[in-house]
Amino acid sequence: MFTSRGPSLRELAVQALSSVERGYDLLAPKFDLTPFRTPDRVLDGTAGALRPLGPFRDGLDVCCGTGAGARVLRALCEGRVVGVDFSAGMLHEARSADPAGVLVRADARALPFRPVFDLAVSFGAFGHFLPRERPGLFAQVHSALRPGGVFAFPVGAPPRFGTLPYWAMVGFDTVMRLRNRVWRPGFVMYYRTFPLGEVLAELRGTGFDVELTPLEGLGRRPDGTPRCAVAVARRKA
Repeated sequence: MFTSRGPSLRELAVQALSSVERGYDLLAPKFDLTPFRTPDRVLDGTAGALRPLGPFRDGLDVCCGTGAGARVLRALCEGRVVGVDFSAGMLHEARSADPAGVLVRADARALPFRPVFDLAVSFGAFGHFLPRERPGLFAQVHSALRPGGVFAFPVGAPPRFGTLPYWAMVGFDTVMRLRNRVWRPGFVMYYRTFPLGEVLAELRGTGFDVELTPLEGLGRRPDGTPRCAVAVARRKA
């Protein structure tokens, strides 16, 4: 939930009418006070799921934002931890939180790295990429990993059809699509453009072996399916 110290409705409206980059520059100082930041229980659960696959040497946080994912990488990686984001404002906040961190300003669709990382993670960023951009994004991450390197990210179970969370997501995406039809610059942020089956197929097509690891600590739904899992994509040797 939003807090009294978080962004006001006016600030959120100004952000939503900006470009993605400018919007996050504006939101950055209060981003960690919003529901958009990945919860610690998801970060910690992801670290726990990846720990048996390590140890890892160098780690990359793709679309790092204010740096929440760095805690996962620091718990798992013995070498460098690098964050990359295209928002200068978000990187400023990440640098303030971790002055010793290595941060790079770049677009995830054109990563400026050779294959030097053993683990790449990403948290809460995929709604900013249109479906046609995903294969290129995954190819960029693939190219930054050493053979055998792992790309991991959490995926939440989609809300059931007809429930309040379902209609909230439909409503948000509908509003964003209408906004982008009538207002420029566009602001790409959708919640329903990341279908898991298509995503896993695209990862495999990019050259990854992929599996899902349930985050049991986050519980299961009444039908027994996990509320959240980690997609673990390993670059083929």
